[in-house]
Amino acid sequence: MATLYTEQDKNTRRTWLLMAGFLAIIVALGWFISDYYNNSAILYAAIIFSILMNIASYWWSDKIALSLNGAKEVPRDENVELHRLVENLAITAGLPKPRVYVIEDLAPNAFATGRDKNHAAVAVTRGLLNMLDKNELEGVVAHELAHIGNRDILLQTVVVVLVGFVAIISDMFMRLSFSGGDRDRNRGGNLLAIVGVVFVILSPIIATLIQLAISRQREFLADSSGALLTRYPEGLANALQKISGYGGTLKRANNATAHMFIANPFGPKAARGVSKLFMTHPPVEERIKALVGGKTKI
Repeated sequence: MATLYTEQDKNTRRTWLLMAGFLAIIVALGWFISDYYNNSAILYAAIIFSILMNIASYWWSDKIALSLNGAKEVPRDENVELHRLVENLAITAGLPKPRVYVIEDLAPNAFATGRDKNHAAVAVTRGLLNMLDKNELEGVVAHELAHIGNRDILLQTVVVVLVGFVAIISDMFMRLSFSGGDRDRNRGGNLLAIVGVVFVILSPIIATLIQLAISRQREFLADSSGALLTRYPEGLANALQKISGYGGTLKRANNATAHMFIANPFGPKAARGVSKLFMTHPPVEERIKALVGGKTKI
């Protein structure tokens, strides 16, 4: 019988399998381009540039995300209840209390950010505070604390590094190929060269799909971890159902931070068939089913 513990273990395994697939793509891409040009300097330069770029974005990721979404830090005396709720759940989770932010937007949503548990922040929208009762708000905050505790931000940063690496290498390869460089690159044969070129062109798309898949798996894991924290999965399930029923979008929704929110900031979208591949979040129905078997009490 499936439980929140089995869901947590299952999604952890799925995430590492996806990461292994990511690394396999990068190894194959790097091998082909190095062999194609017989020059490893291109590969090394791309790796160094990608790592430096993403280390910088990781170090200041919290400030960037909070600023992009218009989040303002809330002093404790302005919302004692919210601070107390976050503090109590953080103590239960064995985490330092994160900074608390509010986004003045009627769309119900929330996200966590920060490079580690000692530099974390939780942001909720005004619409979320107005819409949810205490149990539901606890479910949402527990979900965000689970992201911090599960080190999802670190994992997502690694994924960003890998996606950036793939995109840069692919772009450099295409630019060099069409710039009229050395044409004597048939060591592996014409067919192998064609297959390799097609792979390089498609690799950024494949890498992005894997990134989105990892994002969806981390949402499932944070759901189960958050429910284990509150011991009341119905709270988060009801919150997800209310959030998905809103139908609107965040005023400052953007693709750069969409994956960070508990629900898609662009509003609910149909998730059927192939369209699921391009979603940053799992369908709400699947998340609720994983939490409480699809039964909610609103």
